[in-house]
Amino acid sequence: MRGSDYAELAAFVAVVEKRSFARAAKHLRIAPSSLSQTVKKLEERLGVQLLHRTTRSVAMTGAGVRLFNKFKPAMDEMEAAVVDLHELSAQPSGLVRLHVPRPAYTSLLEMRLGELNRVYPDIHLDIVVDDAIIDIVRSGFDLDIRLTEAVDPSTCALPVGNPVRHVVVASPDYLARHGRPATPSDLLRHRCIQWRQPNTEHPYRWAFQIDGCTTLVDVAGPLTVSHCDIAVNAARQSIGIAFVLEPNAMAYQGELEFLLTEYLPVFPGWSVCYPRHSRLSVATQTIVDMLERDAFGSNGDRHSGAAEKRARQYP
Repeated sequence: MRGSDYAELAAFVAVVEKRSFARAAKHLRIAPSSLSQTVKKLEERLGVQLLHRTTRSVAMTGAGVRLFNKFKPAMDEMEAAVVDLHELSAQPSGLVRLHVPRPAYTSLLEMRLGELNRVYPDIHLDIVVDDAIIDIVRSGFDLDIRLTEAVDPSTCALPVGNPVRHVVVASPDYLARHGRPATPSDLLRHRCIQWRQPNTEHPYRWAFQIDGCTTLVDVAGPLTVSHCDIAVNAARQSIGIAFVLEPNAMAYQGELEFLLTEYLPVFPGWSVCYPRHSRLSVATQTIVDMLERDAFGSNGDRHSGAAEKRARQYP
């Protein structure tokens, strides 16, 4: 395609979108008479009439509709490609809104914020630490981190971090008073600290691996909480047995005993999610790439290939 061909097609698209030669000419910063001649040359070259013109309105002919529907998406893709190339040469900057549960924040972000700020000082990362499951589009977030098992299928999701597991913990004092469970079914006779995800109705069901099969146990007890760290602190106070993500309990190995370890399965950990078919800003893409590599500051180069891999995986 010659440059003049593209200019004629772009002029036609502008007239259609603005529904007026005068408004389209103002948008393109050319004279209305020049715009009219450009569209006329396009029609003569193609041998078809593309627009019906009156003194008050402009409307597409059947041929015009067909051309617009074919060319406009291609034009958008070309413009996006040019913007991408321009952005590649620029330092990532701007606001990125991130929703992240507390355990994921601790394991993936907390110790890396300083490095992120040093490498990308112009990125403003707005972090909301919250264990609730959200609708990323309605909530206005650019990115959401959640357990892979809970990923919304309407989003694109990329695994970040390592596999995780839940652990069963209790204080020595509680075990001395109530005994030690030997199997998952023994938990039905114990005081258990239940965990319910914020904005949900039912507590999380405790999952165990028995003879290669997943078994869910509906426990009961004196306390239900909305965050795993609250459950850990309650277990430290001998209120009952807790079922929490392993990183939440590791810092209290001296105060808590780990139970039923042979029944605890490992499962895929966290995923970073973003709306499917959305075009990520450079700043947002940078955060995704760094989370995916799980190595903040190891390489600030956006040419790492992560974006290319994502394009193949999520067309």
